[in-house]
Amino acid sequence: MTTSPAAQLARSGEAAAMLGRVRDWRALLHDWRFWANPAQLPPPGEWRLWLMLAGRGFGKTRAGAEWVRSIAERDGRARIALVGATVAEVRRVMVEGESGILSISPAAGRPRWEPSLGRLSWRSGAQAFVYSGENPDGLRGGQHSHAWGDEIAKWAWPQATWDNLAMGLRLGAAPQALLTTTPRPIALLKRLRDTAGTVTVTGRMADNTLLPPAFVAAMMGDYAGTRLGRQELDGELIDDVPGALWTRDRIDAARCRTVPPTARVVIGVDPSASIGGDACGIVAVALGEDGLGYVVEDASIAGASPEQWARAVADCAHRHAADRVVAEANNGGAMVRCVLIAADAALPITLVHASRGKTARAEPVAALYEAGRVRHAGAFPALEDELCGLIAGGGYAGPGRSPDRADALVWALTALMLGTRGAAGVQRL
Repeated sequence: MTTSPAAQLARSGEAAAMLGRVRDWRALLHDWRFWANPAQLPPPGEWRLWLMLAGRGFGKTRAGAEWVRSIAERDGRARIALVGATVAEVRRVMVEGESGILSISPAAGRPRWEPSLGRLSWRSGAQAFVYSGENPDGLRGGQHSHAWGDEIAKWAWPQATWDNLAMGLRLGAAPQALLTTTPRPIALLKRLRDTAGTVTVTGRMADNTLLPPAFVAAMMGDYAGTRLGRQELDGELIDDVPGALWTRDRIDAARCRTVPPTARVVIGVDPSASIGGDACGIVAVALGEDGLGYVVEDASIAGASPEQWARAVADCAHRHAADRVVAEANNGGAMVRCVLIAADAALPITLVHASRGKTARAEPVAALYEAGRVRHAGAFPALEDELCGLIAGGGYAGPGRSPDRADALVWALTALMLGTRGAAGVQRL
C-alpha cells in the first residue's frame, strides 16, 4: 500500500457507501491512520531515529505533528523536545501552522500552548518544549523521552544541536526521535542516515494526493529532472556537484559561532532590475582584527521592487555599521545608484562592472575559503546552496536561475579582502 486508505477508498468508487455508515465524522477527520500515506506513519519495529527525507509538500510537518500528538495523548509521562531552525519557526510551523500540533488536534484534546514559556501541555500530563538550532546549549540539562526536529539541514549548528539533543534523550524505556527535513547533503544528515538504529523514509511531493493536481503538475513541469527538483520535490539526498568551487565539507569547516572585533564591514549587492525577476543578493561580510573574513548576514530579498531592495540594503548597512556598499552596475548602473541614494543618501556606494562571468569572478574568492581565510558566522542555507552550485570553469547547478546571493558574497569579499583588482573582469565605476 503506497497511498492512504482514504485515497484508496476514493478510487474504489465505494466512498459514498462507506461514508454513509460513518457514525462519528469528527473522529474520522482526526483519524490520521485513515488519511496518512504509509510513509507518514511511524515505522514498525524497534528504532531510535526515524529520519524522514522528503520533498516539499510531502506532508512532513503533518506527520511530525501527528506523531507528537499520538505520543502525548497516550503517555502522560512523555517529555518531548520540539526543535526547529529558530524558535520563531517552531512556533510558526510546528506548533501554530496549518499542519502544526494545535491545528491537527481535536478541540477536546488540544494542548495548552504557553508561548512565553515555549511549552505545550496535554490533559494526559505530557509536555513538549521548544528549542532551536540557533542555540544548541539551550538543550543542555534537559531530559526528554521523545524529540521532533524539523528541517535539520537549516539548523545553524546542526552537529552541536543534535549532540545536545541526543545526550538528553534518555527518559523512558525506549527514547525516540523523528527528524523531518528536505534533504541537503550536510555531513550530519549523511551520518545519521547511516547510523545503526535509524530508519530512513523518503517521499516525493507527487506522493501527497491531497495537494492540488495543477500545483503538482506546474512544479513538476518546471523542475522535474533538475538537480533542484530532485532535492526539493523528490527528496533526494544529492552529493556535492562534481567540480564545484565550494563543497559542503569546506563550508562546514569554515563555520564559527562568534565573530571577533572587526575592522571593516562591506555589503555586497547583486541588484534585481525588475519586480518578480531574480532575487536581489545582499550579503554582509566583515574583516576581523584577526585578518579573516566573516560572513555575518544574508539579507537577500526576492520579488522586491528596486525601492524595496534598496531599503533592504540600507537596513542591512545600518545593522552592521557598514563602511561600504559594493553593487554590481551591469543592469542599469544609474538606476542602482539612484535607488540606493534614495533609500539612504549617506550610504557609501561603490559601483562595479563585471566583464566576465560569475564563476570566473568567484574563483579567487573560493581560493580564500580553500586557504582558510573566510568564516561563516552561523548557517546561511540558501547562500551556501548557491555557492555549492558554482562549477569551476563556468556553469551553475544550484537552485534558481542565477546565483544572486553567491554573487553578492563574491562582490563583498572581493572588495573586503582582494580589492577589485583581485577579481577577474571587475572594473570600478
